[in-house]
Amino acid sequence: MARLVRTPEISELQSLRAAAESGTLGRAAIRLGISQPALTKRLQGLEQLAGQRLLERSPRGVSLTPAGRRIYEESGPLLTAAQRIEELLAGMRRHSAPLRLAASHSSCVAFVNRVLDDVADERGTAVELIAANSQVVRGLVADGRVDLGVAARRPGATPNPAVREVELAADAIVCAVPPGHPWARRARIPLPDFLRTPMVVRDPASNARWTVDSELRRRALTAAPPLAEAATPAAAQREAIARNAPVLLSRRVLTDGHWATPPIDGLEFPRTYVLVLPAVGEPADAVRALADRLRAAAEERSPA
Repeated sequence: MARLVRTPEISELQSLRAAAESGTLGRAAIRLGISQPALTKRLQGLEQLAGQRLLERSPRGVSLTPAGRRIYEESGPLLTAAQRIEELLAGMRRHSAPLRLAASHSSCVAFVNRVLDDVADERGTAVELIAANSQVVRGLVADGRVDLGVAARRPGATPNPAVREVELAADAIVCAVPPGHPWARRARIPLPDFLRTPMVVRDPASNARWTVDSELRRRALTAAPPLAEAATPAAAQREAIARNAPVLLSRRVLTDGHWATPPIDGLEFPRTYVLVLPAVGEPADAVRALADRLRAAAEERSPA
């Protein structure tokens, strides 16, 4: 009865080529991203299958034997084809899997939700959305847990080295008041009035709160303690209406036209919306297409 001989594994052939091209097992292991004992085990398995040595080992490193040279040369087209198939499968997975988008709460209200509604109506690529504060958005992109992010950035913010940011549109945090508030009839808010008035604000982890607090610190100004803190722009608006109080929010989330936003004498809170991408690599075509739609929507809604 003939003895059954297994087919060499792709990883074994890749290990032989890496060892031959690197010259040492240590460099070959680093190139393949595996440990040296794991590499040695692969090479020994291939040599057992061939029934002879494929590498000459010496204190200076490794080199191919004549038999090893033949396998090295014949395996080239096979490994090239395997790499092409791997890339094809990866592309299929990207095409079939939903895109993962993380966006700040205010950007969702301002323009992201509208883009996702349009994408859903077109029955194109599915998009999964995670709404979080801007720092969490950056962390999700940096960790590879989402494909793309939309966040807010204040002037002078320390960059996250694990991501790169592309500016979308200008924004600002403004002091908004309900129609029944006395400030709704004012052309401007005097700075002393602003500083001594308790207001509804976002939670401390939000970029809106961070932007306001940073500018006040920069100007050595102290504001009154918050009247209430809210986790989302919608919750902040509800609190302000219920209390007939001022609220500090992105001007781009105040969309119903009922809010008055008189400027504050000598004080502004500018920031920008940005696309957040991994620091290295280029986005897939579907990610780039979604980024383009988000950019167009942000520019369309950009304040004058």
